[in-house]
Amino acid sequence: MNISWDDFEKIDIRVGTILEVTDFPKAKKPSYQLKIDFGELGIKASSAQITKHYDKSALMGRQVIAVVNFPRKQIANFFSECLVLGIYSEDHEVILLQPERSVKNGGKIG
Repeated sequence: MNISWDDFEKIDIRVGTILEVTDFPKAKKPSYQLKIDFGELGIKASSAQITKHYDKSALMGRQVIAVVNFPRKQIANFFSECLVLGIYSEDHEVILLQPERSVKNGGKIG
C-alpha cells in the first residue's frame, strides 16, 4: 500500500539520547524501560524489546530514532510515550536505528 507525502508528514520522527535504562520485569517479553531526551520536546519514556543485542550500559548516551507523536500506550504498569525504531535482524530481534554522527536532540527526520 502506498501512502501520500501528506501521510508521511503526519509521522513525527525525531532523534534523542538515552538518559536512563532500567529492566522491565513486568513486560511480557524481555524489555527495557528507557528515558530519552528529545531536546525541546522534553524527556519521553519508551519500552523497548532490545535486550538480546544491547546491555544497559551500551545504551546509555546512545542516540536513537523514534516516533514521538503516537498516543501514550500502557504496557503493564508503564506508559510508553514514543516508539524507538529499529530493524529486525535474521533472528527477529531489533537492531536500533541511529544517526551516522552525533546530532542535536529533537532533530526531525525527513
